Amino acid sequence: MIDESLLDATEELLRADPRGLLRAVAAAGAHVRTAVRGAEESELTGLHPEGRPGAVLVAGTGPETRLVADLFDALAEDGLRVSRLRPTGALAAPGALTWPLPRWAGPLDLLLITSAEGTEPGLALLVEAAYRRGCAIVSVTPAGSPLAEATAHRRNLAIPYTPAPYQEPAGHPGAPGPGWALIAPLLLLGDRLGLFPADGAALHAVADSLDAVAERCGPTSRTHGNPAKTLAAEFGAALPLLWSEGPVARAAARHAAATLTGLAGRPTLTAALPEALTAHGALLGGNLASGAGDPDDFFRDRVDEPAPLQARVLLLRGPLPGTEEETAGAAAAARQLAFEQGAAFGRWSRSSS
Repeated sequence: MIDESLLDATEELLRADPRGLLRAVAAAGAHVRTAVRGAEESELTGLHPEGRPGAVLVAGTGPETRLVADLFDALAEDGLRVSRLRPTGALAAPGALTWPLPRWAGPLDLLLITSAEGTEPGLALLVEAAYRRGCAIVSVTPAGSPLAEATAHRRNLAIPYTPAPYQEPAGHPGAPGPGWALIAPLLLLGDRLGLFPADGAALHAVADSLDAVAERCGPTSRTHGNPAKTLAAEFGAALPLLWSEGPVARAAARHAAATLTGLAGRPTLTAALPEALTAHGALLGGNLASGAGDPDDFFRDRVDEPAPLQARVLLLRGPLPGTEEETAGAAAAARQLAFEQGAAFGRWSRSSS
């Protein structure tokens, strides 16, 4: 449960965030601008691609790795194959992980590596393995780091990781905000390769949008009119179900679910329409809490009984393929199913941001 009175008490809210996650989110736009400037001053601008890659492989240690893979998959056209390399190892510590290449990876493929530290031995080994296979390699990592040196040693492109200056580091490696400094240069790369439009002007517009969202959803904005605080209150006693419609919305939903689970400790499920209607349909009705009291038990203690845990659906919509009737029909069916099962239902799209 979330103490809703805390949401509008700015000083108490900031004290409840010792890891600096709110501050990290607010700096996301600044990270994008600084990273774009750094990438445009790197060797990326001199890149002259000789065609599209056959496949894009993505590896790294942070949550931005999956987001990069999902964004390339969503934004690229003509069915580009995108695969995220999953690490293996006895421990979850970055220094103990390795990233095996798939058997089919070869000279036509592109490997993207992100690391805010650049000290993971497994990523340097991945560079060597990809070089032996003939893959093109691009890393975003601090200049002078072992990963940057390994990439440059094999005559591939190492883009310096340049987060916004004068920002106090957050107390969690998965904090949102700094990850944009790893993502933005790779979006510029995708534009340079002709995979999707994402030039410097487009990314500066993204930075402006991030600033606007940070202002509207910041800790000083009242809950009324603050979508972030409203969702925090609604998700506090619910199981969040993030449904998506459209490839970009799917990437956003997956990243939001991972953030809610990994940072807020709020288990969150995600699925794309129309599959979500069957995948999560059974979760919409009734009390999901373990050991919920029998409603027919006359003698059960109703005073000490916890509030029922119920699902709360949030539908994210982005640019959609197909006809307007098809896309409107899927959203209407989702809303109707939630209504019939008594589950709360909300919707977010670009027009509502």
